Amino acid sequence: MKTEAVIFDMDGVLTDSEWFIAEAGRLMFKENHGVDVTHADFLPFVGHGEDRFLGGVAAKYAVSSFDLARDKARTYELYEGLARGKLRELPGASAFVRSCRALGLRTALATSTDRVKMLVNLREIGLADGAFDALVNGQDVERKKPFPDIFLEAARRIGVRPGNCWVVEDSVGGVTAAVAAGMRCMALLTTFPEDALRAAGAALIVRDLATAEVARLV
Repeated sequence: MKTEAVIFDMDGVLTDSEWFIAEAGRLMFKENHGVDVTHADFLPFVGHGEDRFLGGVAAKYAVSSFDLARDKARTYELYEGLARGKLRELPGASAFVRSCRALGLRTALATSTDRVKMLVNLREIGLADGAFDALVNGQDVERKKPFPDIFLEAARRIGVRPGNCWVVEDSVGGVTAAVAAGMRCMALLTTFPEDALRAAGAALIVRDLATAEVARLV
């Protein structure tokens, strides 16, 4: 199979925003509902998009006043303030993306998060302008990872057959989604152990993008 494109997940691949979004969620629950939650409460819902991220915690604490649209909007306001000037790219992220483009590969971002958080993250890590040929977020598909929909949509938008795409992921669910889409997956050891990623079907496993070589994908 000829490699024509590389599709990137965001959190755990390009940046790590989990502390910031968990802190924003914690502040929101305290401000809007007077409920004290912890960062650990959000862990079971990481990677499933903010609807589930917030809704799962609201259900755990039986927050009857929870309003998804209102509470998510406030969480993003808090998130942007927390992340501004502090969110950083993970080692080698921007350099790897630009190396892909220098080799003539098309690039896409496929993240389960909502559009507003995606744009904040790209701005903060310096990949907002022209780094990707397509941006796909969790609001663009009905089924989230581990379903393949988001990766298939990314391939469709950049006009590349799924079999000619590599996906860069860090989670078991993301690897599962990439394999289900008929794509090869390079998994990073930033979140999950190697044996779990290999069992999910990762074709290549590296520590992070600073140690990855684009040439191995071509």
